[in-house]
Amino acid sequence: MSPLPYIFCLPLLAALLIVVIPRNYKFVIRGISLLATFGSLVAAITMFCQFNGAPIMEGGFRFVQKISWVESLGINYYVGVDGINLGLILMGAAVAFAAVAVSNRIQTSEKEFYILLMVMIGGILGAFASLDLFCFYFFHELALVPTFIMIGVWGRGENKNFATFQITLYLSIGALLVLIGLIALWLSLPEGQRTFDIVALTEYFKDPAHRMGSGAQHLIFPLLLFGFGILVSLWPFHSWAPLGYGSAPTATAMLHAGVLKKFGLYGLIRIALPFMPDEVKSWMHILAYLCLGNILFCGLVAIRQRDLNLLIGNSSVAHMGFAFLGIASVSLIGITGTIMIMVAHGFLAALTFALSGYLYEQTGTLDMEKMGGLLRRLPFIGTVMIMAMLAGCGLPGFANFPGEAMVLFGSWNQFSLITVLAVWGALVIGGVYMLRAIRTIWHGDKAQPEYADAAGLWRKFPYALLLAGLLVFGCFPRLLTDPIKSSAEPLVRMAAGEGAKAVLIAPSDDVTTIRAATHLSK
Repeated sequence: MSPLPYIFCLPLLAALLIVVIPRNYKFVIRGISLLATFGSLVAAITMFCQFNGAPIMEGGFRFVQKISWVESLGINYYVGVDGINLGLILMGAAVAFAAVAVSNRIQTSEKEFYILLMVMIGGILGAFASLDLFCFYFFHELALVPTFIMIGVWGRGENKNFATFQITLYLSIGALLVLIGLIALWLSLPEGQRTFDIVALTEYFKDPAHRMGSGAQHLIFPLLLFGFGILVSLWPFHSWAPLGYGSAPTATAMLHAGVLKKFGLYGLIRIALPFMPDEVKSWMHILAYLCLGNILFCGLVAIRQRDLNLLIGNSSVAHMGFAFLGIASVSLIGITGTIMIMVAHGFLAALTFALSGYLYEQTGTLDMEKMGGLLRRLPFIGTVMIMAMLAGCGLPGFANFPGEAMVLFGSWNQFSLITVLAVWGALVIGGVYMLRAIRTIWHGDKAQPEYADAAGLWRKFPYALLLAGLLVFGCFPRLLTDPIKSSAEPLVRMAAGEGAKAVLIAPSDDVTTIRAATHLSK
């Protein structure tokens, strides 16, 4: 039986169960949430370990379940896993459990908070498991709505209300553009071929005789590119992200920045690029230049931040620039690197926001200038945060390094200047703001009160779990790159269209370069 229903249904069932539990049973509510997300994590680890031995079904997917729902519109309950969403589901389940584990700081309206958190987690995991466009979009919206409510009710800071309105406005516009694009995609199909089945659509558009008309591509691709781009915080539509994450409760920031934000990148890779190859050639140079705004502009903004959450938020947006650059390369190694970055950044963003939440709980501030010398008071938290910040700089041994290396290899032939500037942004700008934060927060002689470090295995476990994800995939990147390569290659060939030789590195060369990049990380 497929483990996928357990992964995303357990949190949704937990939300329904919490609804009927009296609000004064706080321990029971939290226990149910922990058990549900732990069950999802166990199912996700089982799926990951059994992936290579599972039978391959239609479209190269495994652990497939399909039940017809609305036949007249071609809507199905359809879930499955391939190399592209394998790591994303595992990472999402790990972040979900860690987010619940650190949510003991919520002291008001706990019942409502955990209901919304379980709905958000179920929506996130369901979106990445879905192979039906309707369910894909529905699950994303199911996860997005609790985000707005949780920032507005449990958020912090003077700008909480403004952040709530801003993130609601931006993400609603992005989601609306995506919805219009998906409906237009469905309407562009011949009347007898209309379906929301992603596998069927991929097979349909793989046939050159079924290539989408140029007029339809010209309309739909920009809608999906900028709709998904807004959801990922593509520059210059990024300003909602740092302030939104800085005002959000810790668990919400972990889940949105770490996992839900990858929905847009996933949609571009799975839907926009392979279905509309003519527009890919027109728009990818524009996307490559826009991603420099993420890498350079947001990196420079991060340098000026005194608030730790705003620094992490701008750093998160900057990292998305590398993911967009890999997509813009339309090469197998670039797309593989992008998916690797998506998984690595999920662990990293969740870990850094969890740690900043712990610091806020202990010190009552996120102003880095008011900190200093904390490593003596918080040795475990300090060590983990220093490792996380070094991972954010692209240090070898962490999962970010092989992902960024593959993106740079993949983009070099087409965007040499942009690649050089991206390297400068990562090594110089990224190194400056991360190392400055390490020095300001953890070192120095500033006297600090006695703060409580994370005590006991249970308190340390969520941080150790996320750090382990960065280290395991950093030291053994082929656990991800091998399945990604086999699943991404057909989509990259479709995106390249008839000009494959001009756009793609030869497949054999890509495979060799991927292996070289993964060996560099060891």
